[in-house]
Amino acid sequence: MTSRTRALVLTISIPVIVFAILGGYLGQAMAKDDTYQHLRVFEDVISLVLNNYVEPVDVKQAMKGAMKGLADGLDPESAFLTPDLVKAMESNTSAGAADVGIDLTRQYYLRVVSARDGSPAAKAGIRSGDFIRAIDNRPTRDMSAFEGSRLLQGAPGTKVSLLLIRGNAADPHVVDLVRERPAGVEMTSKMADASTGYVRVVDFTKESPARFKQAFDALAKSGATKYVIDLRGTARGDLDDGLAASHLFVKSGTLGVRLTKGDLKDVVTAQAADGAVAAPIVLLVDQGTAGAAEVFAAALDGNKRADLVGEHTLGRAARQKLIKLPDASGFWLTYLRYLTPSSDPIHEKGLEPDVNVEQPEIEFGSEPPAIDATLQKALEYLSTKKAA
Repeated sequence: MTSRTRALVLTISIPVIVFAILGGYLGQAMAKDDTYQHLRVFEDVISLVLNNYVEPVDVKQAMKGAMKGLADGLDPESAFLTPDLVKAMESNTSAGAADVGIDLTRQYYLRVVSARDGSPAAKAGIRSGDFIRAIDNRPTRDMSAFEGSRLLQGAPGTKVSLLLIRGNAADPHVVDLVRERPAGVEMTSKMADASTGYVRVVDFTKESPARFKQAFDALAKSGATKYVIDLRGTARGDLDDGLAASHLFVKSGTLGVRLTKGDLKDVVTAQAADGAVAAPIVLLVDQGTAGAAEVFAAALDGNKRADLVGEHTLGRAARQKLIKLPDASGFWLTYLRYLTPSSDPIHEKGLEPDVNVEQPEIEFGSEPPAIDATLQKALEYLSTKKAA
């Protein structure tokens, strides 16, 4: 290996080694030679590329691609961030006061987790599972969900253009949206029939336990003896806010488990004053149910306080933290995962419904069916349930 090659290899390898140290991996490598073996293979590959590629290698660009690949190999929420994105994250500044109401994850392209109720995206018919191939003509193939979310933000009244894929990749759709300030509605409620209350959760917040209590009290006065909680497309909110809301419905037992490196588990349990609501409950879920909503659903389902009706949920129940690298770039790295009350994984696995309801295929631009099949199935299912 020439001195130039060795210097370039060192330049590329240092951030990876620093990342390993900060993540705690290098200490394990002292006892496991296979970890060092992978680093040696990485060094050999770099040497082969630098000495054999047909054109001079842009080391900076190659390094960026290698780091993105490393993050992509972890989970959809971990990401490599450029110095500009790290600076934006550290300053905690928004790219604008308005957005289009889309929550994102990565799955080759950026993928729509949910379109928030009443948002420009929802009004345009964007649905959970749609892929965004480009934002304002910028391809999303190598874009993190954090970067994509910032591009969707901006000043109220400004426009953003999305290239969407639903079903057929050969038939993309251009959708122009106007950014709006979020409406701020977190929860709504109504009577679904003479004896069933319906609560729609848009976002989970610290106020969710109190809002649930208010909604259930009001519905009970209207004659409700059983309830449907709609978590379809509910993807926003802090994970712990989902756990906090579950205390209202679970009288005793484990609500959830937080898992950190080294298989360390922090078990969250119900308290003496919990479980104020004992009425039968069904939760409506789909592929847009994620994050705090999944943690909440797992707590109720795992304690047999509610059954899940609908589709398999997304599987996004983890926390990330920023790890800065010497060149001011960084990793947005998953360091904690939430488990079900029985310690089963939620992140990247999702929750299986107790009652599966097949969803109709809706072509882009078409109206959804007039009858909500999932809600109807839930009402039928609830008619057989008794209070806890």
